[in-house]
Amino acid sequence: MSKRIINFYRERDLYGEFSNFYPATIEIKNLIWPTTEHYFQAMKFIDHPMIVEEIRLLNTPGESAKRGRSRSLPLRKDWEDVKEDVMREALFAKFTQHKRLRELLRSTGDAFLVEHTRNDSYWGDGGDGSGKNRLGFLLMELRQEFDKKNLE
Repeated sequence: MSKRIINFYRERDLYGEFSNFYPATIEIKNLIWPTTEHYFQAMKFIDHPMIVEEIRLLNTPGESAKRGRSRSLPLRKDWEDVKEDVMREALFAKFTQHKRLRELLRSTGDAFLVEHTRNDSYWGDGGDGSGKNRLGFLLMELRQEFDKKNLE
């Protein structure tokens, strides 16, 4: 018997709450972030507080993603080493600070979670399953952690 697969991508679609663009504010280090995408993109420039704040205050997650992907900005040297930890921190904040979202994540049981998009082959599945789906794997890890702790 094959495991159930849950695809997600757009924040307005079924399971769109798993998207980093989903409008769920998070608080990390005494700052409020409009979305996990805002936080993730800003942390690329941790050594430049003005850029971090600029990204935090952008109106939409799309704007924060575009700004964070700009290679005219000084990307932190250790980004490739820390990006998954940054994503883990953002997801932990999102799903511990929003009970309804945590309940939704836990309700997926042992389903395989997939960020299904051809736009990203690292965090997503590349659209054809060839991508790493790292966002999906981090969400499944977090779900397992919540289940172990029986975190309501």
